[in-house]
Amino acid sequence: MKFIGIIPARYASTRFPGKPLKLLGGKPIIQRVYEQVKGTLDDVYVATDDERIEAAVRAFGGNVVMTSASHRSGTDRCYEAYTKVGAGFDVIINIQGDEPFIHPEQLETVKACFDDGATQIATLVKPFTESDGLAALENPNSPKVVVDAQMHALYFSRSVIPYLRSVPREKWLSSHTFYKHIGLYAYRAEVLRQITAMPQSALEQAESLEQLRWLENGYTITVGVSQVETIGIDTPEDLVKAEEFLRLHGAR
Repeated sequence: MKFIGIIPARYASTRFPGKPLKLLGGKPIIQRVYEQVKGTLDDVYVATDDERIEAAVRAFGGNVVMTSASHRSGTDRCYEAYTKVGAGFDVIINIQGDEPFIHPEQLETVKACFDDGATQIATLVKPFTESDGLAALENPNSPKVVVDAQMHALYFSRSVIPYLRSVPREKWLSSHTFYKHIGLYAYRAEVLRQITAMPQSALEQAESLEQLRWLENGYTITVGVSQVETIGIDTPEDLVKAEEFLRLHGAR
């Protein structure tokens, strides 16, 4: 199978305008992401609607494709990019443009989900640990996932799921394995075409999680488990944390 990685990148982020071009260890964040994944996939493109990002990607020698400014989500942007550059690829991997420490091992885990010919969509989770603390588990900006016995997603939520009815909250992390969603998606090409043509669903609108639209419409999301810790950059404060992470660990 052939895998293409697409990294959606917008300049006009509400919480952190110009985020893809902010420097992390002397390189733009988008370059960090690109360099982390390029050796693991058959091809990689940045998909953007901004000429400044396009110029920056070309400057470091990366592939870039211009897409519409009207897309509602990174998935929609991925599909347009795929239609322009993705002929001959079986699976499209949607890589978050604000995850500069994404690890090749995580991409390999997602790719392995497609060893099963029935896999339609794949994503990643990481188990919460006791050291993460209850605040991390309860953070609504960190979606949680529950899975079935075959490691297919049953539901994603910004709330803590499942609710441990008979266990004190301070003991939840020691009593159950909770899964944190890592926002890396992979889709078979035809499935990506189908899900981007669907209107938003009720659950998607309620939780502001687009993957709920796919579940509501009967698609199966296969879940791979990663033990790798990453740092997403949503705010300027996150960039400070990422600089410290880079100083301690380097770009793996």
